[in-house]
Amino acid sequence: MSFSKTEDFIWWKHGVIYHIYPLSFFDSNADGIGDLVGINSKLDYLQNLGVDAIWLSPVYKSPMLDFGYDVENYLEIDPVFGKMEDFKELISNAHNRGIKVIMDLILNHTSDQHPWFLESKSSRSSFKRDWYIWKDPKRGGRPNNWSSALGGSAWAFDPKSSQYYLHSFLPEQPDLNWENTEMQRAFFDDIIFWLDLGVDGFRLDAINMIGKDPEFRNNPMFFGLFSNSMQWKSRNQARSYQLIKDLRKLLDLYDEKVLIGEIYALPPGNPNLAASYLNSEHNGLHLTFDFSIVFRYWSARMFHTCFEKSYSSIPLTEWACIVFSNHDLNRSFNRPFTGHHKYQKAIIKAVLQLTLKGTPFIYYGEEIGMPNSNISRKQLTDPIGKKFWPFYEGRDAARTPMQWDDSKHAGFTKGTPWLPVDKDYLTCNVEAQQLNPDSLLKVYEHLIKLRKQYPALQFGEWRPLNKGERDIWIYDRVITNETITVIINFVNKKRKLLMNAPIQGQIIFTTIKNRLSEIEGNLLFLDPYEVILIKRKAEKQIV
Repeated sequence: MSFSKTEDFIWWKHGVIYHIYPLSFFDSNADGIGDLVGINSKLDYLQNLGVDAIWLSPVYKSPMLDFGYDVENYLEIDPVFGKMEDFKELISNAHNRGIKVIMDLILNHTSDQHPWFLESKSSRSSFKRDWYIWKDPKRGGRPNNWSSALGGSAWAFDPKSSQYYLHSFLPEQPDLNWENTEMQRAFFDDIIFWLDLGVDGFRLDAINMIGKDPEFRNNPMFFGLFSNSMQWKSRNQARSYQLIKDLRKLLDLYDEKVLIGEIYALPPGNPNLAASYLNSEHNGLHLTFDFSIVFRYWSARMFHTCFEKSYSSIPLTEWACIVFSNHDLNRSFNRPFTGHHKYQKAIIKAVLQLTLKGTPFIYYGEEIGMPNSNISRKQLTDPIGKKFWPFYEGRDAARTPMQWDDSKHAGFTKGTPWLPVDKDYLTCNVEAQQLNPDSLLKVYEHLIKLRKQYPALQFGEWRPLNKGERDIWIYDRVITNETITVIINFVNKKRKLLMNAPIQGQIIFTTIKNRLSEIEGNLLFLDPYEVILIKRKAEKQIV
């Protein structure tokens, strides 16, 4: 077996990306809501952490019914986040620190307050009527059985025109009609505006939903629960892939831009589907999120199986994303079924994020172990949580304010925060962890430095040395002149590890302080939840 040589650094591929939910990162003007000036003021923190890029959830003008994912105007910054001058300053200051800026881009739908939809809705004969998806009733009812991702029918009736319009999410988020070339040109003009401004790329929200079945046929019965997602008529259509090609042609007119796709699939995930949108060298997406690992229980064997399947689904020319949390999913720190010893498991997840083959995406607060908060019903803001409480409490628990210090409201704001700060902020905060050499934040800082120091961790191939047997997972990251071996004990028990072949090298990271700095032989005794990273001696490498 051969492994690739060290290649040139590509920021979106070999760097570390930090996901910011702007509403909750830092409030500079005491209105209780995070803003662009607040993000700008924390760039030194992000630079010290070692990130190469930040991804911002939406900051466009919006009624905020879905907290920015309902866009009213793609060419304006919403006043809650600041002004366009604030955004330009953020771009400039980030770039001066070597940090790229990725924006969220919502292509599937707009707000119902967007001028395009207001015009489209004004009359059946409107010149923008076909910019959205309007259908006559079918047999006196809805055009088909498509469901909204947020529950209920995906069709809303407009009494004025006696037609239905499609909304894959909230009724206030009508779907765009990407079959209309005039709309596509207008939207691409909006994208060009941001590219010319210096944005380094886009994370594409629900990108696999923008193409619909031309005949608008019914989805299979039990849509979203038992059906194969490739059979759904409301997503993953050929038109989606073609539109991505068109968007990629536009981005390729600029240097070093990136397209990252959210290809969501219900548990247990679908790595083949996510991989089908990849084509970083030509006409597809550079990266796609495969959320399979998010749905896995804590198990070395299960993690191995998940990543092995994910890697095998990705073409050799493509690259993976390593993500454990985001704004739509529970935080990994205390996700349901995580169990006990959350801090030790958080360290292991940090190791996985930064040593597995792929681009790490760190969700804000993940580096300090921020938990999912308990939000009371009266404090809920998420429309999904309000609709389905108590069966589903929504996404607010993973969106609480960043915990900067132990002052009131965790240093996030001098006002009243839009969501309550988690009660553990007195001990779980950036300031306290910066002063604690054994904190999770220091682990992240150290691992990111190691990743930048050792080319194998950035560029190397992934070679599993076992399949997670006896709760231990072992793998190598390998390039021609360097091998890093990662050994992880997933359980709260001591483990005796007998390697198939002797291993010799320098320990470059360990969670046990009294372990020797050199290792030689094929027998190891691991402490509970111990992690060891070994830079192998040259003569022991396999190339």
